[in-house]
Amino acid sequence: MNQVRAAFLETLRAVFSDRYAVVTLIGAVVLYSFFYPVAYRHQVASQYPVLVVDLDHSAMSRALVRKAGAVRAVRIVGDATSVEEARPRIARGEAQGLLVVPAGFERGILRGGQGQLALYGSGAFLGRGGVVLEGLGEAAAAFAREAAVVQAGFAGAPGAAPLQVVARPLFNTREGYGSAVVPGVAQLIVQQTLLIGMLVMAGTRRERLGRLAFSRRGLLGIAAAFALIGVCSMLYYNGLVMWLQDYPRGGNPPGTLVGGALYVAAVVAFALFAGSFFRTRERPFQLMLVTALPLFFLSGLSWPAVAMPQPLAWLARLVPSTPGINLMVKFNQMGASFAEALPELCNLFFLTLLYGALAVWRYAPGRDGA
Repeated sequence: MNQVRAAFLETLRAVFSDRYAVVTLIGAVVLYSFFYPVAYRHQVASQYPVLVVDLDHSAMSRALVRKAGAVRAVRIVGDATSVEEARPRIARGEAQGLLVVPAGFERGILRGGQGQLALYGSGAFLGRGGVVLEGLGEAAAAFAREAAVVQAGFAGAPGAAPLQVVARPLFNTREGYGSAVVPGVAQLIVQQTLLIGMLVMAGTRRERLGRLAFSRRGLLGIAAAFALIGVCSMLYYNGLVMWLQDYPRGGNPPGTLVGGALYVAAVVAFALFAGSFFRTRERPFQLMLVTALPLFFLSGLSWPAVAMPQPLAWLARLVPSTPGINLMVKFNQMGASFAEALPELCNLFFLTLLYGALAVWRYAPGRDGA
């Protein structure tokens, strides 16, 4: 135990005396917790400018325009007399979409027909154009329900409103992009900062001493020191950051603690094994630049795992971030039970044993981490 404690304290001293390690393991964690969510602060795209071409000038066309103006996604910024007049204004970026109400719109509805509309979105920014079209579509659907009641009244049928489906998000209650992406990216940040910090320390030791050999107890002390730092990062993101940014959180606190500890253990074991191959302290930073985005896509959170080639999906499970991201989102955001998260728990436990055994083999005296 004395050897474990000595290695634990020596590792912490080495980390906090190395400014690059401190910046990576602590500074980057804090910086990313504020920097990354800024892009998703507004959560849902809203108030995109839209032009209206009303060729009917009727009570119903004006009611439709009011419906469109009440939708969160769009904001009516002006009128145009024709599509030709509106086109250059959209090209200049004054508007992101166009609502065209043709002549005879009201008369067609009152005669029992279907009112015709034309919805246009700018192709310059496909994301914005999609939001505009979706918002205008919602306004048209809401108006259509009211028009159906009017038509039923003219036909002598009861004027009851048609069935309306109201969608309620189960987990992402704010329906925001940030709430869907940031919790998963936070787990990747925990892995990447811990991984890079440990690789930097391994490269530093190789540069200064020319060797990486440790006894088993010494290696356990080193792993415990980095695990402590990793657990603090994990608790910081899944507790304080999620609360400050008001993202979904606290679904299963015991699961978050147990799953987070197992995730950090797998990352530490993986980093110890990977660190045995690094001979300089600069290489890990290059690794972080080229691996972060592919690892996030391989996790299956933004790109479904069932759509991946099966060999790639199996290969992704050999990286702790793949089961770790899904596990922490299940526990902290969705409130999953331990039984529901059992595949990820088993995956992380297997990775901890696998990379832990490989690390012990690589750092054994006599091998010298070569």
